[in-house]
Amino acid sequence: MLILGIESSCDETAAAVVEDGRCVRSSRIATQIEIHRRYGGVVPELASRTHVLDIVPVIEDALREAGVGFADLDAIAVTQGPGLVGALLVGLEAAKAVAYARGLPLLPVHHLAGHLHAVYLHRPGEPAPAGPAWPHVALCVSGGHTALYRVDAPGRAEMLATTRDDAAGEAFDKVARMLGLGYPGGPVVERGAVGGDARRHKFTMPRFRDDAPLDFSFSGLKTAVLTTVQALGGALPEGDALRDLLASFQQAAVDQLVDRTVAAARAVGVRDVQIAGGVACNGVLRATLREALSAHGITLHVAVPRDCTDNAAMIAGVAGAMVTVERLAAGPLAEDRALNARVTWGLSP
Repeated sequence: MLILGIESSCDETAAAVVEDGRCVRSSRIATQIEIHRRYGGVVPELASRTHVLDIVPVIEDALREAGVGFADLDAIAVTQGPGLVGALLVGLEAAKAVAYARGLPLLPVHHLAGHLHAVYLHRPGEPAPAGPAWPHVALCVSGGHTALYRVDAPGRAEMLATTRDDAAGEAFDKVARMLGLGYPGGPVVERGAVGGDARRHKFTMPRFRDDAPLDFSFSGLKTAVLTTVQALGGALPEGDALRDLLASFQQAAVDQLVDRTVAAARAVGVRDVQIAGGVACNGVLRATLREALSAHGITLHVAVPRDCTDNAAMIAGVAGAMVTVERLAAGPLAEDRALNARVTWGLSP
């Protein structure tokens, strides 16, 4: 079964061909980092316009790389949400056009369901990862999302906790911008923190005493960094002072993510945990969480970095894992013509 996946929820225009839900025959991504770098974050209108320019060439490149044509496909999968409405609509309309022109089933996919499937992907010639067993706990952490889920099957997950303000990746971006380090913040902060003293600055971990004690919060940490900079005299730190500040901020963010994830895994009683999303590329987070989980006999699973950030392989992959024979046989459905973007969309069982 070959599925063409299309992803355009934010600032990456992506298309991929995936076989049987796991084997990635091709994965093409047109990034917009250089376009948004000067603004320190994604500008929705620019993102939408760039998707319009890139969507057709990216789809053509994905098919060419996979060595297939539209006639070889069994279905089209597309991110329906959540995301930026203008960006989502570009991918949706392209997917609808291809599906109805070729008489193929159109499979709408939740963006986070895709991220939670990335850990199962592999390329031809690579060993297929076993991945975490179901159910398992997943930490989904990126520039737009920070949440914990109990994952029961492909596309089926129950939220256990979420962020009450900033997403972790958003906090990295804002701190990097605050310190004049550029965009995107995640890799900039991680590189800049190398060699720094992660305990030089003591940042307090937030605790909640209500019915959602595992929730995250990063706005206070971001403010604490600003307060520290002001206490240093207001001038942007350099050299060792900058490395220490970045290392301390990064460690505080990682400690909070690890603390909540370990607590969730123990409360649910699972033996497998995964990290998904762009922040899963952070090496300090991977190493710290793996060590903390190992102490409780829990195994950590993480996708390779190329599949952690937004891509279409994860969209096609989870669609392939979820689709039924009956749905494939049905072809395009009349209601798919009215398929619209879902800017906010909770991932539920």
